[in-house]
Amino acid sequence: MDLVGACRAFVGVTERGTFTTGAAAARMSQPMASRRIAALEELFGEPLIDRTSRRATLSPFGQDMLPAARRLVQAADALLHEAETAKRKPWRLAVPGNCSTGSLARLIADARDQAVILDLRTGTPAHRVELLRSQQVRAALIAGPADEATWSIPLGLAGTAAAGARRVYLATLRARRASQDPVRKVWIQPEDDVPHIRDPLTRLRDALGLRPVQLAIAPDLTNAIAEVLRTSDLLLCSGAQADEFGLDWRPIGEIALSRGYSLAATPDVNLQHVQERLGSAITHCLGPATGTVTPHGAAAV
Repeated sequence: MDLVGACRAFVGVTERGTFTTGAAAARMSQPMASRRIAALEELFGEPLIDRTSRRATLSPFGQDMLPAARRLVQAADALLHEAETAKRKPWRLAVPGNCSTGSLARLIADARDQAVILDLRTGTPAHRVELLRSQQVRAALIAGPADEATWSIPLGLAGTAAAGARRVYLATLRARRASQDPVRKVWIQPEDDVPHIRDPLTRLRDALGLRPVQLAIAPDLTNAIAEVLRTSDLLLCSGAQADEFGLDWRPIGEIALSRGYSLAATPDVNLQHVQERLGSAITHCLGPATGTVTPHGAAAV
């Protein structure tokens, strides 16, 4: 039996004095209100309403039970209100700072379709870890090696000049001794300034005999793009980013690099539930639906 519904019918009929108006106040039909009150009387083993008159008059037992029934209905209404408020409360999520405005808007829109209102916080990998550690967000996309991550985004090199080859080899950046031209650099944006990306590139740079200055950490993505636009330098980025910036993108010839992301959350969050609801939206945010972002594991999509 729906105890709350039965008490709601009982309170409504009692306060309005008739089954018709009381049922309408309780947002149910008159026959339903009658059935629910009858079920409540059967449960208690006592009549709640004296039906000998045209008006719904309380029996002595009904008078005793009305205050408790009213409190139950009020408590149920308060619970429903709190549930609606909680669903409308923004859910804070830390995401990469290099996500485009359009992709973040799509993430918010997709989340709302899942009845989740997102409050996004952008930042570098280290900043997102700190936001989660200090519980300023409830979850964060954490950078990590691609083979250990939920999402993987291939990286390559992009520049203003169209490359004739299908890949860009870092060895071709080695400066000639007699050349007076500035050495070409590879710019690493803050999102990729992490050990599993930066360190393999550094070892490759040294193995190829490139100068230390040819692998540069950009203070921010905007300045990195500016340097690439005004020089022959290259930007380490995803194919989707290169398209956004109007750059020509190719994979790296000597090494395969990918950004890896996993969703981490505070202890009070059901992480599997969040991934089931937001996994597809996060995939679309990290990259277009052309396959440049690879989700690993069924829980992510």
